[in-house]
Amino acid sequence: MTFTLIEAIGSEVPIIISVPHCGVNFPEELKDQYKPELIASPDDTDWFVDKLYDFAPSLGITLITANYSRWVIDLNRDPHSKPLYTDGRIITALCPATTFLGESIYRDERKEVNTNEVNRRVELYYQPYHQQIELLLQERREEFGKVLLWDCHSIRQVVKTIQQEKFPDLILGDADLTSASPGLIETALGVLDHSEYSVKHNHPFKGGFITRHFGKPSENKHAIQLEMTKVNYMDDSELKYDEVRAGKMRGVLKEVFEKLIEVLRHPSPWGEGRG
Repeated sequence: MTFTLIEAIGSEVPIIISVPHCGVNFPEELKDQYKPELIASPDDTDWFVDKLYDFAPSLGITLITANYSRWVIDLNRDPHSKPLYTDGRIITALCPATTFLGESIYRDERKEVNTNEVNRRVELYYQPYHQQIELLLQERREEFGKVLLWDCHSIRQVVKTIQQEKFPDLILGDADLTSASPGLIETALGVLDHSEYSVKHNHPFKGGFITRHFGKPSENKHAIQLEMTKVNYMDDSELKYDEVRAGKMRGVLKEVFEKLIEVLRHPSPWGEGRG
């Protein structure tokens, strides 16, 4: 199975959480093609993000989490390999051949994965995850009239191939205000801005393919991405889960979701289609 589905506990709410980069597994058919010392601990993983959000089902939220590493296929990239950004930053491919730092991940040192293989992986490993998200969103929208997809990510505090300086603690992305209603965006930002963390909005990340593709406010389907630096829930080495740091972050995230649930349960003041 390419994903794990963690169902809501008790009464469902109109929020789905996606964690597309927490997977660390590799299909048996592909495993031998990679450098074993790298895939033993794939560095570009959003480590423990699924654990960080594991409180969400108790709020009525369903989670979908990836099982396979983004080195197999990146679930947050355009399936036709259209670049997410055009500002000169290094962006790994739909099926990466290197790490974010440019190190080859394959034994044969290939520079790219050929088109036929990419298409095969899209069908086998990419489409099931996206089809499941679409199904969950349709179900919740039918039940509640509106739905929010919250896409979860983490990143090292410093990735110089993207920018030289440290990233802020939290970066909320909504495709430049197009993937969610103003009320939902303002609600999330309102909680984050009053937390102890540094917060940026749509810079340097404004949401990947999942946010941009599924966020359709005119259809009452909203999507928001939250990127966070790993030191906010891991230790300074960015290798181990830190219960104290994670506990603080979980408290903020829980408050965000409680506020969002409240907003989603009430009629929208922005008119039909923007609730």
